[in-house]
This record gives sequence, C-alpha cells and structure tokens, in this order.
Amino acid sequence: MPVTVVAVDRPELAPFPMPERFRTEIAYFMSTPADGEHWPAGEYRVSASDVRTWLEEGVFRLVSPLDSAAQAEIELSEEQEAWLEWMLANQVERIRIAS
Repeated sequence: MPVTVVAVDRPELAPFPMPERFRTEIAYFMSTPADGEHWPAGEYRVSASDVRTWLEEGVFRLVSPLDSAAQAEIELSEEQEAWLEWMLANQVERIRIAS
C-alpha cells in the first residue's frame, strides 16, 4: 500500500506519493534534532542543503553503526530522486508520512 508525504510547512501542497518502504527509508534522510529540540511524533525534518547535495551527487551515505568511519554510498532510487526534487522545488523541510 503506497504512502504519501505531507508537507507540514506547506499544507497547500498536494501530498507526494511514495512506496510503502519509504516509511523506513525516511530514516536515511531525516535531520537529527538539536539538543533539547523536540519534534511532534511522526514528523520529520529534512535539510534543504542536504537535499541539494543528494540531488547533485545522486547518492546518500549510510554510516555503519559499528564503525562511524565506515560509510557506504547508496544510489538514489527514481522515487527518492523525484521526492527530493519535490522537496526542493516546493521549499519543504518538514514532513510527515500518511497512509
């Protein structure tokens, strides 16, 4: 069952459709909250500068949980690339995933 990405900071935008697996993939893209910062449950932030970098490079990086010096470059899927382009074009940084 597909999910939709809702722009929290741009509620007038139509939600962006993504495959169900995006519920877990969002962890690769979300920003880390600053110390003491709290986000509402189910809400994610994705930095516009990170979005630009991922689109320019065509990859995102995963850091090994066992060795922070070890990183893997993962090529963006077509769906991820389209979603990131939507984020950038519409100046979206706060999202939530809906069914």
